[in-house]
Amino acid sequence: MTLNLFLSMSGSLKNWMIIRTDLTHLFSAFLTLILLNSLFLNKLFASEENNGFDLDNTLIPRNEIFHGGPQRDGIPSIDSPKFIKLKQAQFLAKNDRILGIDRHGIQKAYPIRILNHHEIVNDHFRDEAIVITYCPLCGTGMAFRATINGKKMTYGVSGLLYNSDVLLYDRQTESLWSQIMSQAISGPLKGEKLRQITLTHTTWADWSERYPDSLVLSTDTGYQRDYTRSPYSGYEEDSSLYFQVSHLDRRYHPKELVIGLTIGDHQKVYPFKELSKLETAFIDTFAGQAFRVEFDAVNRTGKIIDTHGREIPTTIAYWFAWMAFYPQSEVFNASQ
Repeated sequence: MTLNLFLSMSGSLKNWMIIRTDLTHLFSAFLTLILLNSLFLNKLFASEENNGFDLDNTLIPRNEIFHGGPQRDGIPSIDSPKFIKLKQAQFLAKNDRILGIDRHGIQKAYPIRILNHHEIVNDHFRDEAIVITYCPLCGTGMAFRATINGKKMTYGVSGLLYNSDVLLYDRQTESLWSQIMSQAISGPLKGEKLRQITLTHTTWADWSERYPDSLVLSTDTGYQRDYTRSPYSGYEEDSSLYFQVSHLDRRYHPKELVIGLTIGDHQKVYPFKELSKLETAFIDTFAGQAFRVEFDAVNRTGKIIDTHGREIPTTIAYWFAWMAFYPQSEVFNASQ
């Protein structure tokens, strides 16, 4: 009996060891499954938070990229723009702001009241692809050649922001581009630069007087939007910002308009408040070059001309936006 009992107990112990080993393997597999599931969900949520863009390796601090609210293409770009003649643009008032381009003998006006709802227009001037961009939060209208490394690109609104400024994306590689930096900050084209072209940010009255044969972007955009109303009403006068920026310079009102100039790796900024103290155009020297600065106080616009009489691409922006990107900028002071 004793031998039989021992053998019975030994068999039970052996079975228990087998069961315990199986349970250990099962529990380990269960933990692995939970871990993999957690990693998958984290990646999924991160992808949704980033509107599907890969932000693992960016030129700018990842924690300074914010979701602006809309999803990718939630603010739809205009990819097949329609234009009307100047006399047909009855929806525009004299003081309405527009972005204007005079290129290859063609003049086109892009009303801010339309760009507030779309931010990007993929367009052409003859055979040259041009992308027109506007960030309502920074007051920045900038136009670029749309060809990168010989390939024509089309752009959309990512729904993400850096320093409160729109991040574009190209639909060919899904690289993200900073408008004010004019550079890809992530994706296959990271580090590539956009080539800015001259653009006029002025009133409709000013542009229509200068270019009576200009074409005008039509409100027939293919989207149902109320172009008589601004989604950002009161924002220009308010000193508050919607999103955090990396550097906030308080020497001027955050929404003070400025002309931003970049020469090589150097920047200079001309606040309208300073320019309005001067009655005439003047010659300024920066980065070893001389420039003629012209300011129009009535139409709240200006431009910078080089010694060959050519207009240099500049950016009219809110003070806070320019200084957030270029805090080291030399600041023009009319009193000095």
